[in-house]
Amino acid sequence: MNEHDTDRPLDDATRVVQAGRRPEWTGGIVNPPVWRASTILYDSIADLRANGHGDTHHRLYYGRRGTPTQWSLADALTSLEPGAEATFLYPSGVAAVAAALLAVLSPGDELLLVDSAYEPTRGLASGLLKRFGITTRFYDPLIGGGIADMIGERTRAIFMESPGSLTFEVQDVPAIVAAARARGVVTLLDNTWATPLFFPAIAHGVDYSILAATKYIVGHSDVMMGSVTASQGRYAALRDTSYQLGQVTSPDDAWLGSRGLRTMAVRLDRHQQSALEIARWLQARPEVAEVLHPALPGCPGHELWQRDFKGSSGLFSFVLNGGDEAARAAFIDALSLFGIGYSWGGYESLVIPVDVARIRSVARRAFPGPLVRLQIGLEAPGDLIADLERGLAAYRALT
Repeated sequence: MNEHDTDRPLDDATRVVQAGRRPEWTGGIVNPPVWRASTILYDSIADLRANGHGDTHHRLYYGRRGTPTQWSLADALTSLEPGAEATFLYPSGVAAVAAALLAVLSPGDELLLVDSAYEPTRGLASGLLKRFGITTRFYDPLIGGGIADMIGERTRAIFMESPGSLTFEVQDVPAIVAAARARGVVTLLDNTWATPLFFPAIAHGVDYSILAATKYIVGHSDVMMGSVTASQGRYAALRDTSYQLGQVTSPDDAWLGSRGLRTMAVRLDRHQQSALEIARWLQARPEVAEVLHPALPGCPGHELWQRDFKGSSGLFSFVLNGGDEAARAAFIDALSLFGIGYSWGGYESLVIPVDVARIRSVARRAFPGPLVRLQIGLEAPGDLIADLERGLAAYRALT
């Protein structure tokens, strides 16, 4: 079946199964095969000259420009963003962020970067972009339409991350987009937490929607990957910059990404349900001062989440009610079902300590105790709650 065989728009759960499976790429089998290639052979000099210039998107040219394996996943991700032009794949989420920013910024330009951004994004701004003569100013994630007052003559781009992946402030993306468009400023959004299934960024006016596809697209903690989906008229700049940077995702990784994508809607639903159950359980615990989950009232920007999002994923943080680093470490070390490790979006549950003071510039906030971030995987929530109970007992022993 092809998505164009029906007059009725497909549901997201159906789209992730059907998208990117063009017959010319699958050859009649269910999954697009792995096309591994460096050299592409031509029939003649005329053939080489006809195919080796201009836009080689969806046309075999050289392995670095991709094969049907990569194109399949890229097309599938584009189809999840109504109104998008095309998608480029990268070997990591950080590579995707870097390529998108370099596609729109030049020496002398200014970037407005949300203060709650992923730490490597901040590092890119203070490192490579600064070396290239691009300045960065940080803004409060809850600024909303007030960002219009920050846009200056040299401002060329506004970077958002909603919600922030440590303290989960939800941004007013439509208001920021409106302010940016009024001044001809490009908008970029790290949409990894929600994915296009819960927040279709291009439809909300964002110019570039960025995913660390390592997380929910792949879903199995075994591939590093990123993607950038461009709105209409924005893809050429992204593609050309990415070509010049030599960015390419291996066909084997793209194949694994496509495999993960087919179950993403089902996994996100389970992540959402389990995370909400656990977050509400934590809210009722005396050892917990605050739960930072966008779907819960009281989380900064919750009303915006209600207005703009279709759902919530499996990542959130909570604040312990007092205690010190030793007490937090005791809590985490006592857990057996939660692995201690970075990343998220896989099938397994994870936990890390969160220390935001050193990576905030303008949106500093005092908390009554240490922060902990949880990635809720696909395990039974009752088992995870029992594990957290053991951790809280160890925490209580030191407070």
